[in-house]
Amino acid sequence: MFPKPTLTSLLIVSFTLFFIAADAQKKNKSGGVKQHVATTDYLFQNDEILHIKLTGRLNSLYNDRYKNIAYHPMLLQYKAKEGDVTPINITVKTRGNFRRRKENCRMPPLMLNFTKKGSTKGTPFENQNKLKLVVPCTGDEYVIREYLVYKLYNLLTDKSFRARLVQVEFEDSVKKTTDTQYCFLLEDEKKMADRFKSFIWDRKMLSMKAVDKKEFLIMAVFQYMIGNTDWSVPFLQNIKLVTSDTTHAPYAVPYDFDHAGIVDAPYAGPPPELELSSTRERVYRGFCIKDKKTFAETFELFKKLKDDFYKVYTNCPLISAKYIKSTTKFLDDFYKVINNDKAIETEFGNPCRVEMRVELKGLDD
Repeated sequence: MFPKPTLTSLLIVSFTLFFIAADAQKKNKSGGVKQHVATTDYLFQNDEILHIKLTGRLNSLYNDRYKNIAYHPMLLQYKAKEGDVTPINITVKTRGNFRRRKENCRMPPLMLNFTKKGSTKGTPFENQNKLKLVVPCTGDEYVIREYLVYKLYNLLTDKSFRARLVQVEFEDSVKKTTDTQYCFLLEDEKKMADRFKSFIWDRKMLSMKAVDKKEFLIMAVFQYMIGNTDWSVPFLQNIKLVTSDTTHAPYAVPYDFDHAGIVDAPYAGPPPELELSSTRERVYRGFCIKDKKTFAETFELFKKLKDDFYKVYTNCPLISAKYIKSTTKFLDDFYKVINNDKAIETEFGNPCRVEMRVELKGLDD
């Protein structure tokens, strides 16, 4: 397990991410950072690390990964800052695709279902229904790395999923064993869409050119920056389409970043169709835009947020110095590209070359 942080380090994480986000909102002039947070949605209003305990028949839960997956009764105990412990009866099931398979990950991703009305009142889980819990596949440092990617994207746009870091003590009620891991909770997709008065549109085979262009360019350049190729708009691979009206162009909102080069998970690899050597090798996967000046506004946004991106890593005490150094270099290489016209033409011209027009269904299809 990753080393336990001190109280000071936990406070540093909370306040650092809060102030980075606040400062970045001032810098982002594109319109899109202001959060429309409902006053009753407490869970994602700050970045303080939550401490919870999940107790139940964990072995039965973890083995239920394939056909006819069922919810299993669990006891969630939330520990407040004051030390008070609130018990909440919930049900939990396994979910996901790649990470759900036993041959890939020891612990499968989980779905928490808050079933008892009123049981969450006065806790951060008040008014929550179902929440995804991202758990370690090979080590909780990689969970923290993926969590930080969500924080990066939050700086760019409010058309994004919010995440909350949690430290979970897993207790098997049969074996009487415990295991404490860093995990993170992901905002419910409907609540994410509600923040900007929209809904999830499950429309497959929609062209990339049919989605909101401004938000798409932010998303596609971001995926290039983090070295993530595991996404597709037409096949809705790690993409949610969000719209207020199906007659309007929807927003493409990304999620699941564990196969990104910036996370550098040991189990991750690029799709074989792309013929890349590793996830650390970048390729731009948007549609063909011949006039590269079209990217100017998007690149300017990334340049304005450069310092804030770096601070997400340099101010986080939960990741290693070695990883901070390698991530800084990885981001440096991205900024070298978007500050060089010749490199922009080469890297962002890939979709215009016939041999690079590859559409992916996803790593799990």
